[in-house]
Amino acid sequence: MPSRRSFLAGTVATGVALSMQHAATTVAQQKRVIVDSQVHLWPASTPERPWLPGARPQLPEPFTIERIIPLMDEAGVDRVVIVPPASLEGERIDYAQEAVKRYPGRFAIMARVALDKPDRAARLATWRDQPGVLGVRLNFGPGEAAWLTDGTADWFWPAAEKARLPVMFLTSGQTSLFARIAERHPQLTLVIDHMGVGAGLRPHADSSGSVRNNVVPEAIVQAAALAKYANVSVKLSSVPLISTEPYPFRDAIPHIHRLFDAYGPERCHWGTDITNSFARATYRQRVTEFTEELPFLTESDKDWIMGRAILARLRWT
Repeated sequence: MPSRRSFLAGTVATGVALSMQHAATTVAQQKRVIVDSQVHLWPASTPERPWLPGARPQLPEPFTIERIIPLMDEAGVDRVVIVPPASLEGERIDYAQEAVKRYPGRFAIMARVALDKPDRAARLATWRDQPGVLGVRLNFGPGEAAWLTDGTADWFWPAAEKARLPVMFLTSGQTSLFARIAERHPQLTLVIDHMGVGAGLRPHADSSGSVRNNVVPEAIVQAAALAKYANVSVKLSSVPLISTEPYPFRDAIPHIHRLFDAYGPERCHWGTDITNSFARATYRQRVTEFTEELPFLTESDKDWIMGRAILARLRWT
């Protein structure tokens, strides 16, 4: 017959074991979901599936599904938003959809639309019926910059708002023009790409002068100003491109902090655009830059920025 002491010891041990089991279950339930809000994927150009004339990929070799999956697994990235590279493949999204099909739940797509073709408006109502597609990504590079002011894009905003399509956008110093769009279309979800820093920005090593010539500070000011509109959020992505320092890119931290203060954790989205600065940091370092190197973020902030916020904005379940 067990003694009172052994009975109590056994009870305590059982209680500790149950407590540890409960704690482990809670940790498992609360695992941070990490979602990269932008990655380009592309296959090789072949005679059967050629790139567009004059295409210039961000890397000399294809960045394929087979390359991104092991990188995601090693870095602890659960999901990725694929932005098909329009400069290579135009409006094609079939390769991105192959990723969605092969790895259910891990990939989603922000598809391209030709803004200079208003007949595309008829397609927006069923845009999200396409496998994996959650919204639209627009790039206002030098060739498309005038479309924001000459009326070319005017058809798109009300059509996207009516269709409830989230829209990611990248501009060249024109982020401030989206204040009018955000105000006129309050139900239109707008996501600023790359902290508002312009399309075509190249790494510091390219000697483009973009960082040195105050392009970045002005872009951050324009992006922060849009925080007054509840339908606007911002991707804290492509950080290596605005830094002149090695990892953890400390000279970029004030810019991240300013946008975080303006938008708050529920409207900030971690992302990499990894192929645009592939050699500057590992995929894992892109994660730890935010989870370990930004002391002003709480654990709750990190949960939102690293995944919860973009899932909510894009309605990705």
